[in-house]
Amino acid sequence: MTAVCISNLIQKCNSLSHIKQIQSHLITTGLFQSSFASHRTKLLELTAISSYGELSYATLIFNSIEQPLTNDWNAIIRGHAQSPTPQIALTCFDEMPRRDIASWNALICGMAQGSFPNEALGFFDRMCRMGLRADEITVLGALSACSQMGALKEGDNVWVYIKEMGLDTNVIVCNAVIDMYSKCGFVDKAYDVFRSMSCDKTIITWNTMIMGFAMHGHGVDAIELLEEMGRIGIHCDQISYLGALCACNHAGMVEEGYQLFNSMEVKGISRNIKHYGTVVDLLGRAGRLKEAYDIINSMPILPDIVLWQTLLGACKTYGNVEMAEIASRRLVEMGSESCGDFVLLSNTYATYGRWSDVGRVREAMKIRDVKKVPGFSYTEVDGVLHKFVNGDQSHPSWQDIYAKLDEIMHKIKEHGYVPGTRFVLHDIGEEEKEYALSYHSEKLAVAFALLNTSHDTPIQVIKNLRICVDCHAVIKFVSKVYNCEIIVRDRARFHRFKDGTCSCRDYW
Repeated sequence: MTAVCISNLIQKCNSLSHIKQIQSHLITTGLFQSSFASHRTKLLELTAISSYGELSYATLIFNSIEQPLTNDWNAIIRGHAQSPTPQIALTCFDEMPRRDIASWNALICGMAQGSFPNEALGFFDRMCRMGLRADEITVLGALSACSQMGALKEGDNVWVYIKEMGLDTNVIVCNAVIDMYSKCGFVDKAYDVFRSMSCDKTIITWNTMIMGFAMHGHGVDAIELLEEMGRIGIHCDQISYLGALCACNHAGMVEEGYQLFNSMEVKGISRNIKHYGTVVDLLGRAGRLKEAYDIINSMPILPDIVLWQTLLGACKTYGNVEMAEIASRRLVEMGSESCGDFVLLSNTYATYGRWSDVGRVREAMKIRDVKKVPGFSYTEVDGVLHKFVNGDQSHPSWQDIYAKLDEIMHKIKEHGYVPGTRFVLHDIGEEEKEYALSYHSEKLAVAFALLNTSHDTPIQVIKNLRICVDCHAVIKFVSKVYNCEIIVRDRARFHRFKDGTCSCRDYW
């Protein structure tokens, strides 16, 4: 079998059994232990990082190599770096006899793609301090890590490095910088990069900027950019329209978004499930539940679970029990076991004090062993990430944090804050409801940041779930009373709090 044939077979691999067959061929032909074993390295890489591979088997392959080449080491490092056990990658990195830039990239990008963005940035910093020159792949890994953590300061440093090394002539790198600034909460900086690019923009560049505006609810800016694309002859695609629709959704621009949705087919842009999902969310947020329901039922494609979950969320917001039950039944029929489905239906019942129905839903959750996803938030202070969960007392400074939060609550009540106990959907008294609200993870993160940062430094908080109504109200008051800027990134969008107002204009 020729080298070309082997390369073609490796490219066509789509299962672990295929990998094992090719490995057997390499062993029996003597190519496996060859010093020019590029096929072996490619096979090892597929086994370590592809969706059909298996990291444990990749480790067996690697351990059977008598004299691993640097590329073999790099492949196994990348696989372990993006796994739940990156310590093995670190061990391999330390033990390998010779490293190249690809070795650092395997570690940095692997950790950034996995669950260790902070460690990825640590290795990027170590690499730079050693005087090694990063390439485009290295900085893409570092930028990805900054985006995940919302680490603006580190992102600024990476952008400075990119310009110093002349890597800003690469459009893919510039796209990643735009995305990083958007995800760090500074869409204005993203736009500055977009307008000052020295390299030619691609459709991905324009779409990344539109999506950045969408994350921050800048609907007008997103639509203007979409129109500018048309004026200068850039063909908008499905992603362009999806970004603009999302921007209208987060900005509460219902009519504009609906018109944009209806104009797609006229302009030859086919609508997919995500476009329908966004317009259902757009109408649902505006309380136009019947229209949202009609769109789901009239779609030319089968609605997915997300569409019914979107409608269920809108039903909870507007207290439409009848439609919530319809959406919930459809979700059960489709086999959804998401905790959010049960929680939304339970909360809809609780809004109307239908505690027996709440109990029935919670019993169903127990029977199905459905666990509610716990809320958590984290904030960065002096380059260190601090994570908080609701009612957290595990932080070394938890007593100081609680004392600060008590001070905050006392001050903002003097300025008119009233606890939103109506949003505590439990059959308990008002005092217990107020206590239940007091120690949400985002409140703890803000209190900790106030204790440890100056008031002229923006506070950044990342939340894994949607920010609750009461926390939103509290942080608005905090921004005014403490004269500070607070940026919260929840699972849907950014909220920029300043002078007692939020960039979302209370529409989220």
